[in-house]
Amino acid sequence: MPKRRKSRARAATLPHTADAPLNPAFAGLKGALRELQREQRQTAAAATRQREEEQRQQADAAWLRRQLGGVVPLAPTGRIEPRSVAPRPLPLQRWADDDAVLRESLSDDYGAEWLLETDESLSFRRQGLGADVVRKLRRGHWAITAQLDLHGLRVDEAREALADFLRECVRSERRCVRIIHGKGLGSVNRTPVLKEKVRRWLTQKDEVLAFVEARPNDGGAGVVLALLQKTGH
Repeated sequence: MPKRRKSRARAATLPHTADAPLNPAFAGLKGALRELQREQRQTAAAATRQREEEQRQQADAAWLRRQLGGVVPLAPTGRIEPRSVAPRPLPLQRWADDDAVLRESLSDDYGAEWLLETDESLSFRRQGLGADVVRKLRRGHWAITAQLDLHGLRVDEAREALADFLRECVRSERRCVRIIHGKGLGSVNRTPVLKEKVRRWLTQKDEVLAFVEARPNDGGAGVVLALLQKTGH
């Protein structure tokens, strides 16, 4: 009997650890330990792979030496190995700009005689257009929506003015235009300089589909009527 009481008394003095709160300082210790072990395993695996790679390279080098036998490497000469020089970039944009300028330029020496019909008005039409286009243009089928007067301009000024005029007319979708170059009565030797040049210039412009000398009541020999292509033609 006395023995049993002593055992009960000892048991009553033990703390109840299962219900005791865990010290916050040790709350993440187990997770940190697992992370440390994982990093150690990774480091060990990486070291093993590196050793295996070094051993493989050494084995390859030893095999190569055995294959080469008595081959002796050349002594260094200080020679510089030539390197291929990269080609200079192509000036694509400059070429494109030059092409654009060339397309906009108008030549005074452009031989357009073979493009012109043999009638008195020296009419012109692009390849693929029927003769009725010229007839309609001469008869006023299309209403004139813009006009350029070249009176009093020198040749260079007239050339530039015509190019600007045609470009603006196409942009604003003006189909039929009148170009007044004059009859040359005020020119030296009374020769109509601009009359011929205007026709040469017009044949060089892709936006000009056809042109014809105006009828007497529309200006006659001093005026050209031109039909321009539609935007996106």
